[in-house]
Amino acid sequence: MTLFDSPSFANHEGVHAFFDEKTGLKAIVAVHSTARGPAVGGCRMWNYGSSAEALEDVLRLSRGMSYKNAVADLEMGGGKSVIIGDSKTQKTPELFHAFGRALDTLGGCYYSAEDVGVSVADIAEARKVTPYVLGLSEGPEASGDPSPVTAEGVFRSTLVAARRLWNQDDLTGLTISLQGIGHVGGYLADKLHAAGAKLVMTDVNTELLEEVAARTNAQIVAPDAIYDVKADIYAPCALGATLNPQTLDRLTVKAVVGAANNQLATADIGQALFQRGVLYAPDYVVNGGGIINVASELKARESGGAYDPAWVEAKLSRLMETLEEVLERAASEKRPTHEIADAIAEARIAAAADAKAERLKAA
Repeated sequence: MTLFDSPSFANHEGVHAFFDEKTGLKAIVAVHSTARGPAVGGCRMWNYGSSAEALEDVLRLSRGMSYKNAVADLEMGGGKSVIIGDSKTQKTPELFHAFGRALDTLGGCYYSAEDVGVSVADIAEARKVTPYVLGLSEGPEASGDPSPVTAEGVFRSTLVAARRLWNQDDLTGLTISLQGIGHVGGYLADKLHAAGAKLVMTDVNTELLEEVAARTNAQIVAPDAIYDVKADIYAPCALGATLNPQTLDRLTVKAVVGAANNQLATADIGQALFQRGVLYAPDYVVNGGGIINVASELKARESGGAYDPAWVEAKLSRLMETLEEVLERAASEKRPTHEIADAIAEARIAAAADAKAERLKAA
């Protein structure tokens, strides 16, 4: 199957492959849409089994960023990048300098930030050779690690689900199965524990898992056993597609609220959750806090101002209102939540594309 025949191509504006022999950089940048502004999305470093697998991942993630940024009402389009390699053994400053030089050739149509396997420090190395990165820790506009803000958005979304399903304002008496306690999951675990939830968690990083479990009084289970936990809410916070035909029948939860991107392996899984009466909070709505944080940095850089936490809070609060709208419309229209969220995002992207076309025509 060629790139243009892939179901994940989804009318991407551009897909760029970069290779640097000296550093071993193998990277793919996918720009899905610039209708609402420059494409923005993190860089993921992962030891993919093949370049085809990496391409599929970056295409899905890039499209998801277009939808995420639109739903969060940000003046940004959607893009994503992946670096093929083992983040534990193959990362070097020189690798991210090469990545930065690659970004520079795109002229600002895409800005990268951190994602799985890539840290704020890595992005700082890329910043030495290009301005087209965000999520920095130094400077007046710097927004730093977006993970805490992502976790806050997921936490608030969990409270939204708890109010709708159990008519309670905290999580007392509820069991949450938490998959992944890395960048976002650890922060989320602390918030869920403080709100009264009983946690059952898993992660491939056993040392970190034991540390987080100890401070949140959580039960630890093996990675594959997380789907069989008798819980009220499933919180996927690792890689995507964990809601799939192999796991669906194993879940007994009443809600899915997590930070992972692309949680639905296919759209029909969202339909299946809806038919089973499971409240699925669409991932790119729930996890939009981090990109809102990053957007504040871009806004400050463009205006010559500074990072504004009040602006971030206002956008995050508005995002929770959008989540409420998604859930309310899904109930009244008797449609899956992911379809409602997609419709909102697509309408906003289409309106921006039409406006952009009119401006170009007038010019």
